[in-house]
Amino acid sequence: MLETKFKLLFLFAILAFAAIPIMGIFRGSMLTPFEKSSNDSPIVSPSGSSDPQLPTAPEEPVVEEMIAIPAGPFIRGTDQGGFDEHPQRTLILNAFAIDRYEVTNFQYQQFVNVTGHRKSGPPARYAKNMSKMQGINQPVVYVSWEDAEAYCNWKGKRLPTEAEWEKAMRGSDGRLWPWGNVENPNGANWARVQDGYEVSASVGTVQTDKSPYGVMDGAGNVMEWVADWYAERYFEEAPEQNSPGPDHGVYRVLRGGGYATTGADIRITSRSKMVQDFRDEAIGFRCAASSEKLENR
Repeated sequence: MLETKFKLLFLFAILAFAAIPIMGIFRGSMLTPFEKSSNDSPIVSPSGSSDPQLPTAPEEPVVEEMIAIPAGPFIRGTDQGGFDEHPQRTLILNAFAIDRYEVTNFQYQQFVNVTGHRKSGPPARYAKNMSKMQGINQPVVYVSWEDAEAYCNWKGKRLPTEAEWEKAMRGSDGRLWPWGNVENPNGANWARVQDGYEVSASVGTVQTDKSPYGVMDGAGNVMEWVADWYAERYFEEAPEQNSPGPDHGVYRVLRGGGYATTGADIRITSRSKMVQDFRDEAIGFRCAASSEKLENR
């Protein structure tokens, strides 16, 4: 009888040990790396990398700010760039405001917590750089155009139009980069130089990547969704005042460079396009608002 009890105990012990990895598999399938609980979050350095051996003070969330962009003319496009950047023209926009910084992980998580909207994360279960991009002040990525639009609407704002984005980053004098007309390989968080940031930096880190109005990270860090549909020849056809963008299309416009951007085609006038449900680790966004809406808030 005693021998039978030992056999049963031994069998239960084997089953318990065998169940541990199985339970881990089921638990792991429920959470992506972007969905770790706050108790499991690593300490993140300003460069986005984590090191449990480096004690760091808790990082405070960056203060949300909007920059007022005055009404008036600005130079859009360039004759020096790609075909879809032609022609260089002077357009006039009403006054508006735009976020100084790209929307951060912390800010987007607040939106998720309140609304139940899906979390930022890749379509696939894992992504190469995911663990390096979870700092509270790093720009949120792996968000589609629809996700970005929903967040901005929740904040009482909207995505900027392509024309607004370009004016906010470029100023009114037609410069090709936020800092001027002379290219500076170290001017933004790009992949062209060893700048100490393997992936995105906390918003506002690279001080040279500041527009004449004080808007940060237009040239680098992450590419940004804007409101417009993409049309290759739209710069030729756009009205001269308050250009609204095309009324239909296949792709949405992405503006600005990102930490993975290489090559010489990184002017602030450069345009990219993507289907609006696409999500990627190099794509984020910021919000804008019309002046009259801000006055009524």
